[in-house]
Amino acid sequence: MINLNSIFSETVSALKKIAPFQPDVAIILGSGLGDFASALDLKVSIATSELPNYPASTVAGHQGKIHFVEYAGKKIILFQGRIHFYEGYDLYQCLLPVHLCAELGCKNILLTNAAGGINRNFSPGDLMLLTSFNSLSLKKELSEVMGISNFDAKNAFLDCPSRKLNDTIRKAALEEKIPLKEGSYWYSKGPSYETPAEIEMMHKFGTDAVGMSTVHEAIYAVAKGMKCAGISCITNFAAGISNQKLSHEEVTETANRVKGNFEGLIKKFIEMSEL
Repeated sequence: MINLNSIFSETVSALKKIAPFQPDVAIILGSGLGDFASALDLKVSIATSELPNYPASTVAGHQGKIHFVEYAGKKIILFQGRIHFYEGYDLYQCLLPVHLCAELGCKNILLTNAAGGINRNFSPGDLMLLTSFNSLSLKKELSEVMGISNFDAKNAFLDCPSRKLNDTIRKAALEEKIPLKEGSYWYSKGPSYETPAEIEMMHKFGTDAVGMSTVHEAIYAVAKGMKCAGISCITNFAAGISNQKLSHEEVTETANRVKGNFEGLIKKFIEMSEL
């Protein structure tokens, strides 16, 4: 079993020295969603490149910054960019943001991502509350990091405490009159997009969206005793559903187009949350 406490002890120590508070909630921002940080009261900001042993972000739309902010009386740690398995990192490295949150004593985490829509009733620009996920491709790596006993945290978004976060997100969407889909998310290791045949298989398994992040973060967060929720921004139709070629540019363009709804939903969620 890989010991993250030992591997990232210097990283944790360095972040604790600059952290102005113990966060009430952590938010990891997905592709194209990084501008949310500028909408809040910034207290401290640090580039992840300044932290020892922190993997460099190599993906457009993931700037590699950590912000400590406040909003509606809540203390928040924001990760502007995440670490992806498809960038060539080991899975334990991809869990570092969640590990840092747990070590700072944060008890709540909201994971956001950009995802391809598989459900034919979804359209680019929709926001989807994650209610379940497929993690079949992660079993080996997760067991190496977490051990078999902790791998039972798989129903992260259905965990009883986490359901309260989901309910708050639903109420926030109603309050802001923001349409909110719900569905399951299929984790793909990447780095390439899926083929139409793979998407059709996922569709037959009842999957609503597909992406290359979030699942391992959610499982690890719940195993560390955190309440966890997830929101996908459906940025494109998955392969084979439309004739348009898939591209990361489309992902970021769609995320930018709907960032008003996204920011409104997250802000209202923070305002309404009892964290």
